[in-house]
Amino acid sequence: MEDTIFDKIIRREVPADVVYEDESVIAFLDIKPNNPGHTLVVPKNWSRNIFDMEDANLCTLITRVKKIAHAVKEALNADGVNIAMNNEPAAGQIVFHAHIHVIPRFIGDNREHKTYAPGEAAAIAAKIRAALT
Repeated sequence: MEDTIFDKIIRREVPADVVYEDESVIAFLDIKPNNPGHTLVVPKNWSRNIFDMEDANLCTLITRVKKIAHAVKEALNADGVNIAMNNEPAAGQIVFHAHIHVIPRFIGDNREHKTYAPGEAAAIAAKIRAALT
């Protein structure tokens, strides 16, 4: 097991804009989003990626991804969402703790990473949390 930035977020050693948490997963805004509201859904039980993840944990993770995807789409009035998981460096994985990206998409948007203005991430996280209730 590696000690990653996600483990530190789970333990609350590093701050994050958390939008959802239960006994199995934590979901928070990506700090380098493709679009504002880009959310990472991370299982609390560590696995490197899909290749060593237990089936039961993967099933739980994807059901939470579906719930969060609905909330992200609603909260941001997005035209759609991308659901993505990078597995191993060749596929773009840079944090070696399994996680799934929920990326809001808008007609005509580009795929470049964005940055948040001060306070913007917290406001967006609050909208997503509200859509989850």
